[in-house]
Amino acid sequence: MSKWNKISIGEFIDFNPSESIKKGTIARKIPMDKLGTFQRKINGSELSEYSSGPKFRNGDTLVAKITPCLENGKTALVDILNDKEVAFGSSEFIVLRENKNSDKNFIYYLSRSPLFRNKAISCMEGTSGRKRVNEGALKTQEILVPDLPTQQKIASVLSALDDKIELNNRINAELEAMAKTLYDYWFVQFDFPIVTSSGVEKPYKSSGGKMVYNEILKREIPEGWEVKKLEEIEEKIVTGKTPSTKVSEYFNGNIPFITIDDIRKQSFVFSAERNLTILGAESQANKYVYSGDICVSCIGTIGIIGIVATTSQTNQQINTISQIKDYNRYFLLNSLKNYFEYNVGAKKGAVLDNMNKQEFSNIPILDANKNLKKLYFDKVNPIYEKIEFNLKQNQELSALRDWLLPMLMNGQVKVG
Repeated sequence: MSKWNKISIGEFIDFNPSESIKKGTIARKIPMDKLGTFQRKINGSELSEYSSGPKFRNGDTLVAKITPCLENGKTALVDILNDKEVAFGSSEFIVLRENKNSDKNFIYYLSRSPLFRNKAISCMEGTSGRKRVNEGALKTQEILVPDLPTQQKIASVLSALDDKIELNNRINAELEAMAKTLYDYWFVQFDFPIVTSSGVEKPYKSSGGKMVYNEILKREIPEGWEVKKLEEIEEKIVTGKTPSTKVSEYFNGNIPFITIDDIRKQSFVFSAERNLTILGAESQANKYVYSGDICVSCIGTIGIIGIVATTSQTNQQINTISQIKDYNRYFLLNSLKNYFEYNVGAKKGAVLDNMNKQEFSNIPILDANKNLKKLYFDKVNPIYEKIEFNLKQNQELSALRDWLLPMLMNGQVKVG
């Protein structure tokens, strides 16, 4: 039977353990923006000259100590370094390391739980908007924790869920790359398949398919293709809107109200941080978007693209191509990704950039013939269906993990 004991956080966890990186050395750095929201995996790193900042190794947990990053759940388990490598990070990190009382994986999940986070938030000091955790005060806070074998069992249950989520994410990245590679081969390199008179399938451009010069693009394109405005390919474009926030009855319902952050988190948007009631959505009934629609951020950070997965509405920062013909969906999805990657250039990601509805509608798209787009849809639709399935499964696994987490941490749910 497991034994639970009350212990101070400072006794249970080593804070900001001593490590050495010589000043001026080029070392791996993990900035704050590489930590996701309640996400175990770190989203990459960069090489930078070390001058100051907390240092850590694989197995350590990073917790943001500044508002609003702490409240927003920026917490991660370090596992991207080489063996014995020491890296550094934002000065706004607290580094947590296991000791003889604790397990490294349990520490990570503890730091994600309300049990730890509420105590950390209660120890914040400073002016509004720039509050930081007083680490000395946090160390004195007491928590109830199980013995080491039970910690390991609890961490194993939660890790299994995160392992599956991360596996699905890796699979999805590979699937998206496959769909993009085929798009590039057919619609950028113009080596889409053609069948010769003898019945042999060959790539169009490489086998001598006729190319014609296009004045708009200043390059050759396949004969019969043409540059069109986005609205000439799919005419229904919906610019989102926020219902009056003065009417409380408009919010906290079951209709997702999609913002840019929601698109960032999921390429198929199943859910949103905020939801509208039927009353709120019906107050702007012409703003509905539907499953299969493509939504694009056009104010603030432009060019973040997602696919709507359920009937929703969006805020005014998003334009949505609605009620898309199936054969255009993934062709346009990748065409728009290419457009924002190569044509927006330095504007992409800049704060306060915007693209109004007319500018969005006028985006130039090199349009192929319908039969080729249908063939592309037939090839990649199973890929995107698998991506959607994996994302939906991740949503369910995340909900299960987040439901189990507080109950495992307070002993309400036992592990065998």
